[in-house]
Amino acid sequence: MIRFLAVLFLAAPAFADTVVATRTIRAADIISAADVELVAMDAGDAADHLDLVIGMEARVALYAGRPIRPADVGPPAIIDRNDIVPLVFQSGGLTITTGGRSLGRGGVGDVIRVMNLSSRATVSAKISQKGIAYVSP
Repeated sequence: MIRFLAVLFLAAPAFADTVVATRTIRAADIISAADVELVAMDAGDAADHLDLVIGMEARVALYAGRPIRPADVGPPAIIDRNDIVPLVFQSGGLTITTGGRSLGRGGVGDVIRVMNLSSRATVSAKISQKGIAYVSP
């Protein structure tokens, strides 16, 4: 007599620690420890450590109970739209500095559009720690 043993494997979601908002957080708000918590859920590309979002600025509205993705947050803005900022171009030994008007807001490391006040040309510039907009060659 031959007996067969049938084994059935069902795919189940893999739950992992996921950072979710505890309240609705508006875009441009700085996220505090009271604003987020870790919850076990299946949320693919969501942040999995509180340190990744605490102290960061919300780039979009974040809703209570929903996972927070790393792209939803960023460094706090140090340049606001319409701010006058130093605009610097460096290449080799050449350095050109002029004034620019920011056409967006951003934090350290962000690339924003800046209008050169002298020529009215618009360029992309990376924001430094000191709030200087650097144009790359």
